[in-house]
Amino acid sequence: MAEVMKSSRYAEGVATRRAVLGSEHVDRADAAQTNFDTPFQELITEAAWGHVWSRPNWSRRERSIVTIALLAALGHYDEVVMHVRAAVNTGATREDIREAMLHVAIYAGVPAANHAIKLIKQVYTEIDRMAGT
Repeated sequence: MAEVMKSSRYAEGVATRRAVLGSEHVDRADAAQTNFDTPFQELITEAAWGHVWSRPNWSRRERSIVTIALLAALGHYDEVVMHVRAAVNTGATREDIREAMLHVAIYAGVPAANHAIKLIKQVYTEIDRMAGT
């Protein structure tokens, strides 16, 4: 298979993804990549991280809050957990995420918010334990 030239938007996406999720997470994801999912990984790096997350109109904090709310509303709980961990890098506070979950409860349903809150509390417990607080 021929090597495909990556776009500048892809490179920007890689940088933004690393800044938001952390290099350790991105390195693990890259190491797990196979020929099967490489096109998908390239797509999300360029589209989600390069085209959307890299836009100047919203801060990373704002994008983080909206992303967590959307993921919770849609029931994508593994992604909620990942993005709550990433909120440490985006500046989205626990209070921001709590407010987002109140919106999820009203606009997407209490069960979606309830389950997300349960997972978010587990993430915060883990973060606090690692920080020694």
